[in-house]
Amino acid sequence: MYRKELYVFDGDQPRHAVIRNYRKADFTELIRIQAESFPPPFPSELWWNEEQLTNHVTLFPEGAICVEVEGVLAGSMTALLVAFDPANPDHKWEEITDNGYIRNHLPEGDTLYIVDICIRPSYRKLRLGQCMMQAMYELVIEKGLQRLLGGGRMPGYGRFADQMTPEEYLERVVKGEVKDPVITFLMRCGRTPVKVVADYLEDEESRNYATLMEWKNPFIQNTIP
Repeated sequence: MYRKELYVFDGDQPRHAVIRNYRKADFTELIRIQAESFPPPFPSELWWNEEQLTNHVTLFPEGAICVEVEGVLAGSMTALLVAFDPANPDHKWEEITDNGYIRNHLPEGDTLYIVDICIRPSYRKLRLGQCMMQAMYELVIEKGLQRLLGGGRMPGYGRFADQMTPEEYLERVVKGEVKDPVITFLMRCGRTPVKVVADYLEDEESRNYATLMEWKNPFIQNTIP
């Protein structure tokens, strides 16, 4: 199981943090974090529920991590293992994650797939998402997987949807001409775009588009033949 102690920074002020696997005792607080992060009119039935969280810690506990800052639970990230075919990359979030229940977790899968990342709004300036993403990269290496993968929402695209295609929007984000709250964040975490997928998730801001964002295992992908 995973546990890392480190310091995160609030401006110039260091704050002690712990990244670890979450467990049943954390469930109430994890659901509360979802409520804070996705308040009404976001439907509460889309927050984590106890059955989903139980599956996370039972089926793939290594992929269920959280971060504490000075003893306060501040965020979580969840993943499962899948078999990914780069030749057929298109999929929907509900299909590949089993609607967040991860009953389709494949222990022999070659790809660590990110189901969800959630940070308390009051803790988002501490770069906790990047810290947890790094923990997931370490899991990819430890398990000898091909990659980390996940769909990134494109919430900035809605403002440009009548001016350009989602692919053109992504190209502008990659060039730094436009900043997208999610895609730019994932790029800062070291992930790179694979392709735009349609109807990934019901998400008006993104017009239901997402960008598959990948991090390849450098110890496998960069091997010289």
